[in-house]
Amino acid sequence: MPAALHPSPPASDKSRLPVADAVLVRDAQHGNIEAFDELVRRHQERIYATVYHMTSSHEDADDLTQESFIKAYRALKSFKGDSSFFTWLYRIAINKTINFLKQRKHRGSQMSLNDLDFNAEHDPDLVALVSERTPRREINLAELQERLNEAMQKLSEVHRLVVTLHDIQGLSHEEIGRIMDCNVGTVRSRLFYARQQLQAYLSDYLN
Repeated sequence: MPAALHPSPPASDKSRLPVADAVLVRDAQHGNIEAFDELVRRHQERIYATVYHMTSSHEDADDLTQESFIKAYRALKSFKGDSSFFTWLYRIAINKTINFLKQRKHRGSQMSLNDLDFNAEHDPDLVALVSERTPRREINLAELQERLNEAMQKLSEVHRLVVTLHDIQGLSHEEIGRIMDCNVGTVRSRLFYARQQLQAYLSDYLN
């Protein structure tokens, strides 16, 4: 009779366990391209989604996401692990996006958050912008989306970003603070101010 009733998984099974980002970063810093490719696969979807919600352009989101990973790869040796790789990468992508939006302003381009209608349906705070003031009428999400798009365009990049990260990407105040390099109190105040501004911009629709 074997001594061990619950033997350890074979080595081949262990090798299938997900490798931590920190391990992949270390390997990539030592020239392992496949390790960096895995980091790209893990994070490109969320990075792309954030950039797209800030720019409302698939083409711009593609370009900025690619540029962000290129910059991350070139700067990888400078990454000391003081924050998570995810946070460090987000900072790179967000800084690139904010700079891009500032450069785009003079061309008069407009932003449209095409997925904000989904968020409006599921985020009680945004729904409250309409439902608490108009309890007797059904919320028209298509119309709400259009009005929110217009209102979001009027926010500064910083306030648009905090709404995007929290209300659309679903990041916590703590995660946003690490990404934006500020404390949780600042994140909360920026989010509060952004929502107050949105409510003011939507006042005609709400009354």
